[in-house]
Amino acid sequence: MTDYNSTRSGDVATPETTNLRWQSHAGRLIQQHDRWSTCSRPSDNSRNGLLAALEPSDFALLHVHLRQLSLTAGATLQEEEAPVEQIYFPLSGLISLVAVMEAGEVVETATVGRRGAVGAFAGLGHWHAFTRAVVQIPGTAMVISASHFQAAVSQSERIRDLILRYTEGLLAQVQQTAACNALHQVEARLARWLLQAIDCVDDPKLPLTHDHLAEMLAVRRTTVTVIAGKLQEARLIRYHRGRIDVLDRIGLEKMACECYRTIRRRTDPVFTTMR
Repeated sequence: MTDYNSTRSGDVATPETTNLRWQSHAGRLIQQHDRWSTCSRPSDNSRNGLLAALEPSDFALLHVHLRQLSLTAGATLQEEEAPVEQIYFPLSGLISLVAVMEAGEVVETATVGRRGAVGAFAGLGHWHAFTRAVVQIPGTAMVISASHFQAAVSQSERIRDLILRYTEGLLAQVQQTAACNALHQVEARLARWLLQAIDCVDDPKLPLTHDHLAEMLAVRRTTVTVIAGKLQEARLIRYHRGRIDVLDRIGLEKMACECYRTIRRRTDPVFTTMR
């Protein structure tokens, strides 16, 4: 692995950088423009697991095309069935991949943090998104256009292999999450989700509301409120308005279902096998 702390400030997008947001409405995809601000501090690409796994020669193929952006909570990075035009490598924050029903209900199928990417499979060719990607916890990301990413992949077998390994790990997470949602109690699912969120952001303090958790777990808000209250009584978490602090990770792991351990076991090798 290589530490890439030397990205030039000129590679960072300007404060007027505009992201193309897609929303589904009346059976059509409508383009909307959202202002995104860029980070003022120098980028640190080693904070993303996929970028850090690359050799210097492979990373050089991406370096000049990467832009660093700050991601605001609620921003939609990709929409279902829309062409994937940009690939996002989070440096911090949490992004949810969600399935959207015709009536508008959503349920999370996977989480992406600083060890992953959104839209990486587009590096292998023209691709349409299977899921909507929404920023749940604000942070920063390195962004590259799909065309530039495809060009780099065509020149590097290592980048191509990394994409395939990561996609396989992401698919394992999606499959396990589907089984978890169908078979396990909400208490265990919530504990699993909080642990995954901590892993994504490397911080036990999570800026999340009960509404967000209810949407991600596909349950009623009142259900999340009751369960969060039980976790707080057990001194596993402390809930403030709009923020959850995890106080006892070990206790939360004991409450979580097997899916947390299974997902870690199936996704961690993506990075260890590349070293």
